[in-house]
Parts: sequence; C-alpha cells; structure tokens
Amino acid sequence: MNSRVAAILVPVLFGLVAIIFGQDDNWDLRNYHVYNVYALLNERIGHDLAPARFQTYFNPTIDLLYYGLNRVLPPWATGFVMGALHGLNFVLLLGIGRRLLGRSAGAHWPLWLALAGVLGPGFRGELGNTMGDNLTALLVLGGLYVMLSRWDALLAWGGRTLVAALVAGLLLGLGTGLKLTNALYAVALCLACLGVPLIWHRRIALAFVFGIGVLAGMALTGGWWFVKMWQLFGNPTFPQFNDIFHSPWTVESGVIDTYFRPKNWVEYLIWPFVFAQDWHRVTEVAHRLGMWAVVYVLFAAASVAAVLRRLRGGGRVTLDGRAVFFLLFFALAYLVWMRMFSIYRYLIALELLVPLAIWLLWHSIGVSEKAANRLAGVTLALLLVYAFPTPKWGNAAWGEHNFSAQVPAFSQPEQSVVFIAQPEPPMSWLVTLLPAQLKFIGIDMGFPESAAWRQRIRQAVAERKGPHYALLGAVKNEKQDSLQNKLDAAEWLGWTADASGCAKLEWLGRHIRLQADLRRLPSGGCTLELPQPYRNIDLATPNRAIADAAAAHLANNGLSLDVASCGAYPAAVGSRTYMYQLCRVTPTW
Repeated sequence: MNSRVAAILVPVLFGLVAIIFGQDDNWDLRNYHVYNVYALLNERIGHDLAPARFQTYFNPTIDLLYYGLNRVLPPWATGFVMGALHGLNFVLLLGIGRRLLGRSAGAHWPLWLALAGVLGPGFRGELGNTMGDNLTALLVLGGLYVMLSRWDALLAWGGRTLVAALVAGLLLGLGTGLKLTNALYAVALCLACLGVPLIWHRRIALAFVFGIGVLAGMALTGGWWFVKMWQLFGNPTFPQFNDIFHSPWTVESGVIDTYFRPKNWVEYLIWPFVFAQDWHRVTEVAHRLGMWAVVYVLFAAASVAAVLRRLRGGGRVTLDGRAVFFLLFFALAYLVWMRMFSIYRYLIALELLVPLAIWLLWHSIGVSEKAANRLAGVTLALLLVYAFPTPKWGNAAWGEHNFSAQVPAFSQPEQSVVFIAQPEPPMSWLVTLLPAQLKFIGIDMGFPESAAWRQRIRQAVAERKGPHYALLGAVKNEKQDSLQNKLDAAEWLGWTADASGCAKLEWLGRHIRLQADLRRLPSGGCTLELPQPYRNIDLATPNRAIADAAAAHLANNGLSLDVASCGAYPAAVGSRTYMYQLCRVTPTW
C-alpha cells in the first residue's frame, strides 16, 4: 500500500471502527469528563462542591473538544471524528519509522510497523473515547518526531538545534498541560537529550532549552487552569500535592494513586513479567500485555551484545545515533512510568512505539539484517495475535442523544442541594441534565475533605432552605436495553410502520430467538415488548437496599435520608439506560 494513501485511509478506517464500537461510555466520562466542561462553561466551579470527587478539579481543556463536537454533530459523527483523530497517530508513527529505519529498510517496513503500533491493546481499547491517552499521544509522538527529523541539525549545533529542541519541548508541554500524566514523557525526552552525541555543556543546554519548551507548552494548555485553582483554592493543582501547597480546603496529602506500582525491588526488576502474567496489576481491563516482557528480554539481549562488541574491540555498528536516542527515550519513559504510576493507560504513547523498538532491538543484537527482519516480523505477528481481542473501557449503542434523562419536577431548585454520596456508580454526568439552579455536593466519597471543607459544605447547605435531595444509583430491567436496540433496528428497517413490515418482523421472530413479543397497534403498525416473565421484575427491593445503604452512609455525615421518599427515573448514555433515584434528605447538624 502506498504510504500517502495509508496516511489518509487508516485514520478514516479508525473513525469508522469508532462508529462500530459505539457511544463512549467509560467510567471517567460519567464521572468527570462531561461534568468538568459543563461546570466551566456554566460558572459552576466553586458553586458545586466536588460532585465528581477530586477529579472535579482536573483541567477540562482536553474535554472541550468532545463537548463541543457533541453540540454540533450527531453522536455517531462525534465518535467518527474522535476515532479519526486517534488514527492520526499512525501518520506520526509512519514518519518516525522513516527517520529511524532509513531507506535501506525499504518503504514497506515503516508502513507495517506503524500499523502494528496502532493495533496495540491499550490503544485499541481507548479508540474513539474521551480518556485522553490516545489524543495526547499525538503530541508526545509529535515531539519525538521533531527531535528525530531534525537529528542532523541537533548534531550540527546552532540556532536550528535550539529551535528543534524548543518546538519538541513545546509539544510535550502542551500534552502535559492537557493531561499531567504525560509529564513522564517530557521527563524522559529531556533526560534523553543528555544522550545526544554532543560535548557535555551542549547536551545540558539542549535539555535546558527542551525544558523551557515544556514549561511554555504547559503554560498554554494548563496555565490558565493552574491560576484559576490558585485563585479559588490556594493550590494550582488542587486538591493534589497539597502537602506542598497547604490549601486549607483539603487535607495535607499528595492524592497520588500508588496502588498499581510494584511492591518491592524484586517486582521492579521483573515488572513486565509480573503484569504480563496478571493484568490486574496495571489496569482494570483484561489487556494481554506480553509485548512488554518481549521488549524487556530484547533490551537485555541488545545490552549484552553491545558489551560483547566493546570487549572484542569493536565490530559492525548496528544502530545509528538516532536509533540509540530513540531507544534511550523508550527505556527512560518506561522507567519513569513504572516509578511514578504503573497505570497502563498512561503508557499508551509508548505502546504505539513498541513495534519500532522491537525492530531496532532485533537489529542491534548482531544477527544479519535479513534474519533480524524476519525475527522482528514473526515476533510482532505473534504478539498482535496474542493481544486480540481487546476489552474496551465501555461503549453503548448509539442513540439520538449522547446523554438524556427523565427529570422530575423540583418545587424550588434554587433552594435545594443535591448530595452525591455513593462512590459507585459515577453520577456527575447527570448534573448536566438536572436543573441548573440546583447546587450539587459530593460528600465522603473520595475527595480528601479537610475540616474547613466540611464547614464549607455546611455553610452551602445553610444558605438554602430546601428541600434537599440525595442522588443515588438504581437498578434496571437488564432486558430493556436489548429490547430497545432490537426495536430501533426494526424501526430503521421500516418493519414497524405497517402490516407488511410487521409480517416480516413476525416471521423473523418465528425463526430466531428474538426474546421479544410482537404487539400490533391500532394504527396498523406494531412494536416489540418484553415477554411476560421479564415485564414485572422486582426493582423496588434492590432499590430500597441501595437507599438503605446510602442512608447509613449519610447518617455518618449528619444527613438523614427519607427512604420512603425515593423515586426512580431513567437516564441514558446513548441507548444504554442508567436508572437513578432522588431521595429527600434533611441535615441533622
């Protein structure tokens, strides 16, 4: 396939795949990606109090794109755009591959290695969604591409050297400002600058200029948010790193997730083998991550081969300085990731580069070029087959709207507070669908509340005379979404409008297990409804159990929940129903 054709075709194909995957419905989307932009655009920052836990105060800049697309496009078109944007990583991988492999490798290897890169499990699992790792990978790869494509200028040293370092740093800084976890790539690429074959003070100058670019990029995409958090809460990264900034509104802690990191020095040494064997150690979805153990072994083999060549007094130089720089960045990024987070989705930008690393490492071991090509090809083919299928983070069938809800009447919403007090399921996306006059407060569900913050909650409640409510989860009839999807398909085919179409639907029901009853309508059309055993499932009992648990939790926080007042209402992400409850709450403090 021609590279130029592939550079257009692959992003389009990824956009189409995102449509097939369906409406994004990941946990973070329902927790804060939608709410944070809504809060920003509707001046609710500081009005509501942590309805999306501590993530309420994450920089919403990156989510403006998805939020804006959903205002001007149908949901499926938004999915296409997001998938196509993620697919642009293929174009950058193609460019990086050309710089690393050179002309001697032939035109096909950069193409196939770029394609293998975008077929990794983490990248595919986030295709088209809002978690941000695939999107900001464009900036990480872009910065790396600048360094590799300007390699000769870096070595020549001059004004173009500093411009290249500044631009590369700017791109990494833009990504870090959008999503702070990308700091690991900025740190790695800055340290890798010290490995460029220049005299020592020029290496330091190169890293320094790169760092200036990083800070400038962070200022552009994150600086305004840091300033806003400082003005509102006295901590630019609120509530994180409060052990440094000492805001009174949260406890003195770093709020850094260390759960996934290695537990001891032995695990640090063999970490790729640990999480290849048990994916739970680095992620919440069942990715097959054997590629990292393979890369680890190949790095070890390449290192041994390099030492042996040096001991023997030389030998064939297998990799040029550009490739060595790339592998140094790759290794440093992995080490920084392992020490800082060990959360797999933060490693997606590096996952995209794994095929290139495997190709280079096989060529650095000392086997013939032909053998290295074959070994790299076989290795990648086996790893890609092993990595399929890939569980996703959550998708729903497309609907007419990306988010919708049935909203009950509120007598005096401007006087009411709605408490969100359950860690599961995430509820803040519903805030965007309920009356804007309400005030929403998250209470005791993961936000590091200080005594001053709890007093702020009480004051906010005292300013409103009520009635007050608790927003809770609720169970649903699990068969209802499946029925709705079948009905949507039948309506799209025109099989519910008249007797002729209904006859086709009736025939289909006789020949497959449709799990739906056909009901004729007086108009001459028809509809589908659940079979009798599934129509009257008891939902009241499990909903009561949810309310009872919430009542006990809220009682510990000075709030009395009236379980008898709870009412259940449907909401939806795409075509997936999420029931919720509203219950009356009375402060007892």
